[in-house]
Amino acid sequence: MEMGDRAAHDHLVNGLARMRPDDAVLSEEGDDDVRRLSAERVWILDPLDGSRDYGVPGSVEWAVHVALVVNGVPVAAAVDLPAVGRLYGTLQEPVGGGRNRQRDRPIVITSRSQWGEAEHVAAAIGGVVRSCGSAGVKAMAVVEGTADVYVHPSGLHEWDVCAPAAVAASAGLDVCGMDGSDLAYNKARPVVQGLLVTRPDYTSGVRSSLSW
Repeated sequence: MEMGDRAAHDHLVNGLARMRPDDAVLSEEGDDDVRRLSAERVWILDPLDGSRDYGVPGSVEWAVHVALVVNGVPVAAAVDLPAVGRLYGTLQEPVGGGRNRQRDRPIVITSRSQWGEAEHVAAAIGGVVRSCGSAGVKAMAVVEGTADVYVHPSGLHEWDVCAPAAVAASAGLDVCGMDGSDLAYNKARPVVQGLLVTRPDYTSGVRSSLSW
């Protein structure tokens, strides 16, 4: 897994160095260069999100995250799901807040370790909870319409969140931190306070359940 992480990191960073030599990079697999804090343009990368699942034979629950942040705001992003041959980006035509799949109960998706908060949210909107690996896979499930809400109540690194959140927002979904705050990037401590991605028709019920 570590070899895969590093190989993906080197591929992305070397490409950016050739094509955008003046831009800064924040990557999960790289050393944190503090010069990024004064840079206008910063690429935030997770070369292999879901490393544990990547190491499981046959697993498709891993992703590649690439986002360009200008003055702390994402301006372009992509989430690649190589195992299933799907690429999602902010420059694609919006899918209207998640394709509406007909089902009896909304699906709340979360990490295997974050089940409790997701059950609380699901109960509030009459939904059911499902889990899988990779923040990118979960966020793209809401974009694709195979899930309705993505809940991650605990802290995440910016590279986990930036590209998936930007793609989800561009698709018409509601995106924020678990405390209701707007997401900000390229901070000295590159951490966000959880992640909430919802289809607009469930946003009010979900946020009410969190007592905002």
